[in-house]
Amino acid sequence: MARVTVTYENHIAFVRLTRADKMNAVDQAMIDGIIAAGQQIAESKARVAVISGEGKAFCAGIDISGLSGMIGKDPAELLMPRTHGGDTTNQWQEVAMIWARLDIPVIAAVHGVCFGAGLQLALGADIRIATPDAKFAVMEMKWGIVPDMGGMVLLPKLVRSDVLRLLTYTAMPVDAGQALAWGLITQTADDPLAKATELATLIAGKSPSAIRAAKRLIDTAETQDANAVLLAESQEQVALMGKPEQMEVVAAEFGKRPAKFD
Repeated sequence: MARVTVTYENHIAFVRLTRADKMNAVDQAMIDGIIAAGQQIAESKARVAVISGEGKAFCAGIDISGLSGMIGKDPAELLMPRTHGGDTTNQWQEVAMIWARLDIPVIAAVHGVCFGAGLQLALGADIRIATPDAKFAVMEMKWGIVPDMGGMVLLPKLVRSDVLRLLTYTAMPVDAGQALAWGLITQTADDPLAKATELATLIAGKSPSAIRAAKRLIDTAETQDANAVLLAESQEQVALMGKPEQMEVVAAEFGKRPAKFD
C-alpha cells in the first residue's frame, strides 16, 4: 500500500504512515493506502490496531498540491457520492470512519503536528496517546472550508460544544496539555508508540469476543437511548455467557470451574 505499511505482531496490527518527507500529509495515494489498510485489518485476526506516523509528525493534514486534480471540478460530483462504508461515506470520510467502524480497538500514537485530515484520522481511533509537545488543529477554516472527513461525527463525542466551535471557527492549534484538558486526547507519553504498544498488548491479552462486544456496546451507548442501551447490555452478555469458552474465562477469574456446560 502506497504511503502506508501494516505489520502484525502478537495479535496487534501496526499501521504506519510512511510519507515522512511531507510530514505524512494526505494525498490521493495516502487516502487509498489508509483505506486499504483498514480493509486489510478488518479481514485479519488482529485484536488491536495501532496507528502512527514516521518522521517528525503524525500527519500535517491534506496535501493541497497532491489533490490539485480537484481544482475546477464540480465539488458535488467529488463529495456527494456515497462510495464507501456501505454507501455511507465518500473516500475522504472513509479515512477516519473505517477505523471508527473497525470491530477491534484502535489506538493512535501521535507526535509532532496532528492537523486537519490528520486530526480526523486520529479521531477515528478509540484512544489517542500523544507526546507532550504535540499540536492539534481543526485546520479546515484556514482554507475557507469546513471539516468534512468524519470530524463532525467524531468530535462531538469527545469535546463540549463550545470547544468544538472554538476549534472549528478559528483553526487555532492547541498543545497536548490543552487537548488533554478538553478531552481531545486520552493521555500524554514521551514515547506514545511505546505506550500504545504496551496498552495494545494488554488489550490483546483479553478475550477477543468480549473486547469486540464491549466496542459494539460502547458504540450503542454513545448513539442510542437508554432503553436501547439496556437491551444491548443484556444481548451482548447473553451472547458471551452462552459460549463455553467465555465461561471458562469467567470461571478461571473466580478461581473455580462450572460443573457443567450445555
